[in-house]
Amino acid sequence: MKLKEIYRLAVERGMANDPRGKREVEKELKRRRKGYDRLSQEEKGDFDLEKLSHPYTDTRILYGDPNKEIKTILAGIDIGEGELLLGDRLRQKGEKIDLALSHHPAGRAYASFYEVMGMQAQILSQYGIPINVAEDLLEPRIKEVERKVLPVNHMRVVDMARLLDIPFLCIHTPADNMVASYLKRVMDRKKPDTVEEVLEILKEFPEYEESNKNNAGPKVIIGKKERSAGKVFVDMTGGTEGSEKIFEKLSTAGVGTIVGMHISEKHYQEAEKHHINVIVAGHMASDTLGLNLLFDEIERKEKLTIIPCSGFRRYRHKK
Repeated sequence: MKLKEIYRLAVERGMANDPRGKREVEKELKRRRKGYDRLSQEEKGDFDLEKLSHPYTDTRILYGDPNKEIKTILAGIDIGEGELLLGDRLRQKGEKIDLALSHHPAGRAYASFYEVMGMQAQILSQYGIPINVAEDLLEPRIKEVERKVLPVNHMRVVDMARLLDIPFLCIHTPADNMVASYLKRVMDRKKPDTVEEVLEILKEFPEYEESNKNNAGPKVIIGKKERSAGKVFVDMTGGTEGSEKIFEKLSTAGVGTIVGMHISEKHYQEAEKHHINVIVAGHMASDTLGLNLLFDEIERKEKLTIIPCSGFRRYRHKK
């Protein structure tokens, strides 16, 4: 399978599993096209044309020939300098490494990853929060994340991939969409009554089971296991954490339990204040599940050799 085919298939499956629904994704792309058409020729020269084909600015081929045939992938949650040196060392030992694939974004994909956060407003609107309120609360948080990203040396890892001549791809939101939509379907089907039942559902997955053995498994951090779960919100996509002010609106809208990858201290305090149960499923485990679901889709097209590293473990799931 060619590098560009892996990339395109990941994007396609990410759009198909986008919690907003494919129709909303297509509407966003139409708005982008209209905006692009209004740009001057000079402005069009600086425009990232990939934004017209999909909305995930945190997912890009960072280095390498898109037509290169890929058979062996070094895959990790994070691919940094150490992982690229690992890939180069494995090559020296005779292992063929055709691609380094990172879940978390790097390079230009990291520099603009905050742009995907806008999708959170539409997701929140599905849980009863008016879209105008969600957008208004989210906007300051997006600008905050943008400011944090601005000074980062985001091309450092990409430069190393170029010097070592290791093709480099990152797939972030499409994989997060896979885990978010998948777990939501599971929760909707099983309808857990209590927080403990939500926890038990998560532990049925090998990713969370393995993480639990390493003391990083799903954990109730707000609420108690015996409490009613209420409406369960699986909050696992959209770039990074949104506004902490949203918890009051979620509580009013009837959300009883949030299942997320992680939670900051200020978000923790707001969730606790508004009596929402919070289960931290585990960051690496959740990212691993999303990436595995995506690899399952890719390998339905062609079998690949995947070498896991950097917190990633390969598990295959039945369709």
